[in-house]
Amino acid sequence: MTRAPGPLPTPPPSPLQEVRDERFARHGVRLLLKRDDLLHPELIGNKWRKLMPNVRAARAAGHRALLTFGGAYSGHLRATAAAGRITGLATIGVVRGDELAGRPLNPSLARCAADGMRLHFVSRAVYRLREDPAHLAALRARFGDPYLVPEGGSNALAVRGCTELGRELREAADPPDVAAVAVGTGGTLAGLAAGLGPGRRALGVPVLKGAGLAGRVRALQEEAFGGPRGDWRLDERFHHGGYARVPPVLREFAADFAGRHGLPGLEVIYVAKLLYALTALAGEGAFAPGTTLAAVVTGVPGPETVMNPIHPTTEST
Repeated sequence: MTRAPGPLPTPPPSPLQEVRDERFARHGVRLLLKRDDLLHPELIGNKWRKLMPNVRAARAAGHRALLTFGGAYSGHLRATAAAGRITGLATIGVVRGDELAGRPLNPSLARCAADGMRLHFVSRAVYRLREDPAHLAALRARFGDPYLVPEGGSNALAVRGCTELGRELREAADPPDVAAVAVGTGGTLAGLAAGLGPGRRALGVPVLKGAGLAGRVRALQEEAFGGPRGDWRLDERFHHGGYARVPPVLREFAADFAGRHGLPGLEVIYVAKLLYALTALAGEGAFAPGTTLAAVVTGVPGPETVMNPIHPTTEST
């Protein structure tokens, strides 16, 4: 059930927290955490920044529902379901894996359903058509002309929404020289780099293996701005085997980092991979002494962290 749409508030900038970590300090690097995990209690971090521009566009065009795509443990599906409940829009989630239909819902999909999302299970072959125009037209006809949000939420509107992340860092009292973010579909990095402005760099750490993300980021910036924006690069060495691959060394790192700095825990699919990468890069001397480095915390531990790492999904949220 949806409720009447109300105004869409804009939250204040998320906190920027310094953490004192000898693994960075010994190389003359200061580490800040951009706590986007505190931006909104339900639409965590980049989910708010990417989804709200699309929600506004959907409402302005008179759509009554959002339709999007994701796997069985998709944080993007959960965020879209919550966004619909909060803003009064119905939601439809196209879920990869028709074998899931009729089975008990896992905790992630159960959360989607509790927030009112209609779950539509499809085979992996059909799921691969999620960007095919004819298939999208058929989905629109079937579900009553919903507003379509791509898998992971990354489109031109989302990229423009994520420029606010860069702007907040640029205008902070203690602005960083380098801002780093984990990369799934590329939208957050594309917007972050654009918002940082001249003189600051963005670093993306892909959590997928061999996903061609550099081209994706360039394409998103072209779609959003008409051309490239900002100084950014990717370091593709820290995916730990691919999306949702969480080997013991990464889990141990996440537990140790959280314990060192009094954090409630690290989300392991994105945030732990990012911080692991930055720790390794600092040790390699990748950041000049005197560098202030900001790591964007885009998520909190959730149901996806208990996924079987032997059988990961291939989605990017």
